[in-house]
Amino acid sequence: MEAAALLSPTATSRSPLPLLSTAPAAHRLHVLLPLSGRRRRLCLRSSPRPRGSLGCAGDSVVRSMGSSRERGVLVKTSSSSASVESATQEVGAASSGEWSGDAIRRRFLDFYAARGHKILPSSSLVPDDPTVFLTIAGMLQFKPIFLGKEPRRVPCATTSQKCIRTNDIENVGRTSRHQTFFEMLGNFSFGDYFKKEAITWAWELTTKEFGLPPERLWISVFQDDDEAFSIWHNEVGVPKERIKRLGEDDNFWTSGATGPCGPCSEIYYDFYPERGSSDADLGDDSRFIEFYNLVFMQYNKKDDGSLEPLKQKNIDTGMGLERMARILQKVPNNYETDLIFPIIEKAASMALVSYTTADDAMKTNLKIIGDHMRAVVYLISDGVIPSNIGRGYVVRRLIRRVVRTGRLIGIRGDGHGNSEGAFLPSLAEVAISLSTEIDPDVESRRKSILGELQREELRFVQTLERGEKLLDELLDEALSSAGNNGGKPCLSGKDVFLLYDTYGFPVEITAEIAGERGVIVDMKGFDMEMENQRKQSQAAHNVVKLSVGNETEIVKNRTPFYAESGGQVGDNGFLYVYGEEDAKQKAVVEINDVQKSLGNIFVHKGTIKQGSVEVGKEIDAAVDAKLRQGAKAHHTATHLLQSALKSVIGSETSQAGSLVAFDRLRFDFNFHRPLSEEELMKIESLVNQWVSSATHLETKVMDLQDAKNAGAIAMFGEKYGEQVRVVEVPGVSMELCGGTHVSNTAEIRGFKIISEQGIASGVRRIEAVAGDAFVEYVCARDNYMRRLCSSLKVKAEDVNGRVETILEELRTTRNEVSSLRSKIAVLKAASLANKATTIDNTRVVVENMGDVDADGLKSAAEYLVDTLEDPAAVILGSSPGDGKVSLVAAFSPGVVKMGIQAGKFVGGIAKLCGGGGGGKPNFAQAGGRKPENLPGALEKARDEIVAAISSKSS
Repeated sequence: MEAAALLSPTATSRSPLPLLSTAPAAHRLHVLLPLSGRRRRLCLRSSPRPRGSLGCAGDSVVRSMGSSRERGVLVKTSSSSASVESATQEVGAASSGEWSGDAIRRRFLDFYAARGHKILPSSSLVPDDPTVFLTIAGMLQFKPIFLGKEPRRVPCATTSQKCIRTNDIENVGRTSRHQTFFEMLGNFSFGDYFKKEAITWAWELTTKEFGLPPERLWISVFQDDDEAFSIWHNEVGVPKERIKRLGEDDNFWTSGATGPCGPCSEIYYDFYPERGSSDADLGDDSRFIEFYNLVFMQYNKKDDGSLEPLKQKNIDTGMGLERMARILQKVPNNYETDLIFPIIEKAASMALVSYTTADDAMKTNLKIIGDHMRAVVYLISDGVIPSNIGRGYVVRRLIRRVVRTGRLIGIRGDGHGNSEGAFLPSLAEVAISLSTEIDPDVESRRKSILGELQREELRFVQTLERGEKLLDELLDEALSSAGNNGGKPCLSGKDVFLLYDTYGFPVEITAEIAGERGVIVDMKGFDMEMENQRKQSQAAHNVVKLSVGNETEIVKNRTPFYAESGGQVGDNGFLYVYGEEDAKQKAVVEINDVQKSLGNIFVHKGTIKQGSVEVGKEIDAAVDAKLRQGAKAHHTATHLLQSALKSVIGSETSQAGSLVAFDRLRFDFNFHRPLSEEELMKIESLVNQWVSSATHLETKVMDLQDAKNAGAIAMFGEKYGEQVRVVEVPGVSMELCGGTHVSNTAEIRGFKIISEQGIASGVRRIEAVAGDAFVEYVCARDNYMRRLCSSLKVKAEDVNGRVETILEELRTTRNEVSSLRSKIAVLKAASLANKATTIDNTRVVVENMGDVDADGLKSAAEYLVDTLEDPAAVILGSSPGDGKVSLVAAFSPGVVKMGIQAGKFVGGIAKLCGGGGGGKPNFAQAGGRKPENLPGALEKARDEIVAAISSKSS
């Protein structure tokens, strides 16, 4: 938001570059290189040329104005200070009972803080990195610094980072160390110290601070890293036989195909040193556990694969908190540490079992519950709501695994006497109680976390019951078919997709249940079905982007235009190009979007309306003041809306996304139900009260922590620097924001909610208008009402009553029409009874009834099956219009006893008409979208029912 902070809310609509600068008004900008083709990307730079450079499209270069000066550098203290040494000696003698997970975390952070590291908070599990799905490592928040895209803010830092990894989910509970949620303790150097300090401090922390016996520690280094080997052996004193050289796959870190990379070194704990050092394999999980990884970022990998030394060498380390807790607490696995075990104990008590005496299968299930509950609590706290896409699906998948696992081990009810209640909230209470030192915000979000888990569990239980019943039938069929054919039982991809798409049954749970019964799943077939569905969906949503006319992208290193950020759209306006000699206007470029790129570079997208853009011309920039005012009104109104929402429906609700446009605003928020009309009216009323109060806004730049302490609201997952811009409506709202705002709430003029709807599970959306858009909307609605009153010939206050009367008359008329159609269908059916054919004493009617609707078809079938003597089978079809097909099958008890079921029968016939359906054994309905196939489908139905009756009779 730093660039946005340069924008003054009172900036003039048209001003030469640069804004807020002492440079002359006619600041000269030069086009460095116009590119070939109709669409041009033009790179502009300021004159005189500043030092430093930044690449642009093609071969053009933009000179940057950035400074390399560092802020907030800490003074590194001596690692041999008396206070640190005494603390180390004291801790070294501590017993395992004193090593709680919280204590380990504190000692790690304090150890590195005493050595000049800045303690920074954990970042969100939702990373500010489009290349990464979830936060998977402690270094992720520092990745832009390591890649050279952002300057360092401190020379070295230390963190305890929340992490999520689900690639090994099938191993959770089955091994001693695999988890989905874990904490990564780390120390990081951004060009400050390097290999020697990282290694010696890691050893000091491990052996003195945590008191691990040196003889139980083994080291791995990259096979070519002689420097690290020498430090470990000659300076630290680790025997050569306990230092293993490993290859690139194990001990060399890369950020990608090219870029920063380097060797790494790992510290392992040996549970069985008595086995000796000969033929020791660090990959033997039964003997060793790797708990501390040191990455030495010292090279840049070039396009040809060669390595060149980095000018700034960095350190990135990671210690698994749960792994260290396992070692220090002397328990057999990560799950039995005090970081997870309280959740396991709670689950065991709810299942009425004892973990200590449980068999291996029960322990595995309890471990899965313990691990997954931590993951979902922190994910929901960080704003990830269960859904069927993206991160939301990760949460949903984990929740559903816990629900099914809990039911599998016998957990029923909420643990408070309600046998039909959800049990996840009771487990989440334990996880939340353990969160205080990991993430203090979790406790404040307790209510929303518990509510979300309860709703998701109860919703899934219904799905689980429906899906399990169908899955049992499909598995029975697969096992039966395999038994008859002598093959391996397999659940088809189509069946798996049916469970997923129609019943919402997760494919992972389908695979688990099938595996428990010895049935494999055709995942390739399922993937094909999913791909077909995606193609059908994309066919309706594909958008073709075309470059038309003289479109251009003009790049500048400063601008009065607001670049799209924080949900607010980029400014519109014009760039005016002037000649160098005569200062006459040479070209006009209409700007319709502005985006911010790396390094404070602004991309202005637009169309050349007249003239041509040439090298070495002056440029003036003019922002569309009317549109900017619309964005300002809607942005401030968005802040007021969030405050009103928290006031009306509860402070636990939080923002999940937003759009601030010139003519409207959109605000997404976490909430579990639709808002009532009364709540919406209260929200509107509150916002309009604040608008009419004519309150002046206050904007200031503060330290991030000071802003949070003052009560400023920050967006979940948003990345902020140490200095932040705070926008406050005194007494109403205070938020971290870099957008444009009105100077006084009266400028908003009015606020009106247009719609409120759900967009995902647990996420609601409000759309509203403010400012000029509010006036236009109200005037348009008033005009609609005038015309409606004129058409209905009533006053405005009588419109509702008149409309209700018309609707009631319409419903009555429709019912009468439907009744008449059913009677006509029955009359037609009466004539069909005489056309029934007899197959082995069974009366059969298969007919096309023309344009009879579905209700009429149902009445006709019921009439016929009641009129004909038992056994009788009636199959009717029709084409009621609009490209629709209706089918119905009605079988008498005698036919059902033969084993012929209406539901299964009509479903197969409907597929021929491009549809589907089903129902009970004696009666079923179906539909389709291919009326041209109906005659052929009915002929096939006749053949199949005759064949089925004949085979049963014989």
